[in-house]
Amino acid sequence: MLALAHRDAVANVFILSHLESAGTASPTAGGASIFGVFDGGTLLGACWAGANLVPVQLDPDLAGVVAMAAHRSGRRYASIFGPAETVLALYAALEQLGQSAHEIRDDQPLLTIQGPPAVRPEPALGFGQLADFDKILPACAAMFEEEVGYSPYLGGREYYSRRVKSLIRQGHSLVHLSADGEVIFKAELGAVTPEVTQVQGVWMNPEFRGLGLSAGYMAAVVVLAQTLAPVTSLYVNEFNTKARATYDRVGFRQVGTFATVLF
Repeated sequence: MLALAHRDAVANVFILSHLESAGTASPTAGGASIFGVFDGGTLLGACWAGANLVPVQLDPDLAGVVAMAAHRSGRRYASIFGPAETVLALYAALEQLGQSAHEIRDDQPLLTIQGPPAVRPEPALGFGQLADFDKILPACAAMFEEEVGYSPYLGGREYYSRRVKSLIRQGHSLVHLSADGEVIFKAELGAVTPEVTQVQGVWMNPEFRGLGLSAGYMAAVVVLAQTLAPVTSLYVNEFNTKARATYDRVGFRQVGTFATVLF
């Protein structure tokens, strides 16, 4: 699995982060597993099957057999995300099996930057602290609801709270708090390997939007992320022209295209 995923360390940062932290491709305590497509003893492609489906170097032509395995498992998946062609092939097969999407985002540029950002970083951005958890959590929930259209507490507050707290503990939460404790800007490093970090959860407090602050904060995200790995990556909805313009100013460049199917 490691050899397969390392063929594209940027696109596969999610699974590489899991494999390197867990040290195994075996099922997790929570029941997440990895489907593999083999030719004899050769692993041709794979797919993480946990809360989400995440293909790993999976040829779109093999998506049908993985979709059947995912469907037979009986699990409910929140989303499919990864390289666009394979994600859309997986969904097409699942749709034939009776699963329908809430939303399909079929064009999400995958961006990376290596080296210093092209604009001055905002020096106030830093790593989140557990002492500020009660301030960071509502900002994370607000970002989630804006992004996917429903509350992350829908299935219960505890799981999402643990996730946010875990990111803070790992040093993967980036935040700027005002003097009165209000979150101005925040982001997370949702997946981290020695080679690549993947930025997620980028959010600016609505009171501070439209002031030209985003590029400086994103430049600071890059600088902090590069203390952990040399390449910083993210993917963004093609229609989010403001965010794309910000990432372009900072120095991100497109290296691929992702898609996300939300159930």
